[in-house]
Amino acid sequence: MIGSWVRRLRSDREAEQGLPERVREAIRRQEVESQRLISLLQLGVVLLFMFLAAIQPDQPAAIQNPDAVDPVPLVLGGYALFTLVRLYLSWRERLVPWILYLSIVLDMALLLALIWSFHLAYGQPPSFYLKAPTLIYVFIFIGLRVLTFRARYVVVAGLAAAIGWAALSAYAILASGGREMITRDYVEYMTSNSVLIGAEADKIIAILVVTALLAVAMNQARRLVVRSAAEGAAARDLARFFSPEVARQITAAEQVIEAGSGEARDAAVVFCDIRGFTRFAHTVSPGEVIAMLTEYQQALVPSILGHGGTIDKFMGDGIMATFGAVRPSATAAADALRAVDAVIEAAAAWNRLCAAEGRPAHRVNAAAAFGPIVFGAVGDVDRLEYTVIGDPVNQAAKLEKANRAEGVDALTDRGTFEAAVGQGYEAGSVEHRSDSRLEGFDEPVDLVVLAARSSSPSSPPR
Repeated sequence: MIGSWVRRLRSDREAEQGLPERVREAIRRQEVESQRLISLLQLGVVLLFMFLAAIQPDQPAAIQNPDAVDPVPLVLGGYALFTLVRLYLSWRERLVPWILYLSIVLDMALLLALIWSFHLAYGQPPSFYLKAPTLIYVFIFIGLRVLTFRARYVVVAGLAAAIGWAALSAYAILASGGREMITRDYVEYMTSNSVLIGAEADKIIAILVVTALLAVAMNQARRLVVRSAAEGAAARDLARFFSPEVARQITAAEQVIEAGSGEARDAAVVFCDIRGFTRFAHTVSPGEVIAMLTEYQQALVPSILGHGGTIDKFMGDGIMATFGAVRPSATAAADALRAVDAVIEAAAAWNRLCAAEGRPAHRVNAAAAFGPIVFGAVGDVDRLEYTVIGDPVNQAAKLEKANRAEGVDALTDRGTFEAAVGQGYEAGSVEHRSDSRLEGFDEPVDLVVLAARSSSPSSPPR
């Protein structure tokens, strides 16, 4: 059993070492915050000790011998100084492992020294301090190490406490007259300064058992922390490659996502691309192509996302976005047309910037279609992709290509336009073209021109 636990610890360490550096850095930052919290809590404990020492009346030993040195303020002062140093080091992120181990041992040593000093303060034999309720703080100090999510710090704290209490018990027994004070009578033990060895052994056993339980719990918690950090980093990475809505759907899925799972609903699809991009790409370097695409996407994507759209994919200079596909929306068509309007405006602003900098402008086309779609996962067991399937996808793609033939910058069909108006879309100056014959359509299409062709790519749309 112990062997398997050790092997599990080794495998957990290896798995943690295999994490990406950014994930390990996130875990390290969490540990730094935990150490700062521990330092603040320890400072609170020492301040509590000081307050209690300040308000309690003079002890018998101090009354009988006013010139005697009271060890309690000295111990508390030393502990307070050490706690402040630890707090400073935690804030400067200089608590390396050996300092943490030393800190744990000194914590326990100072606490046990405070307990040891009780018999001097009260003028009693050493066995007197064995009954001090301050021993409870030992468990608090062990419990503080739980905040590090490191089982080894809990173990070190527990061992230091157990060894320290065993040393205090031995000192009380071996001190002058200690052997004569050993008893087996529990009542005598409770009502006098007698020493009950079994009672002190019980305290040590309790410290060790609590330490073992917390260490095992911390080992399990550490695995969860590492897994949580890894999954959190994965979710953030997914959000960069997928839309946030799709990333949330993937990470929050209660069941394993499989190919073929999908949902039917009404949604809108928007296509955008750059007219003449292929010709442009052949005249410049690959680096210039990528730089232009990045600038273009950075100019247009906020307009899509800002109106509730979800980026489905980037296809070279093409952008496919959906509205109401990932999550149902009662205003999908209206949001899509608002996004098209915003895209054309953003493209005009981008072209004005290009013209001002002496760079070539680019004509951007867009189109939208609304209707029933299926949103779901396609692929095989090893490679899945969320996508949208349905007539609106094909129709929006064809309408986008039809911009060139119609001599305009943005199109939609009459059905989508009417649905959008019914959902609150406020149309500006639009043009209706009935019974248009378009490539790819078997039947004539009633078109609505959302943005007529501007006089030049750098001028704003009408």
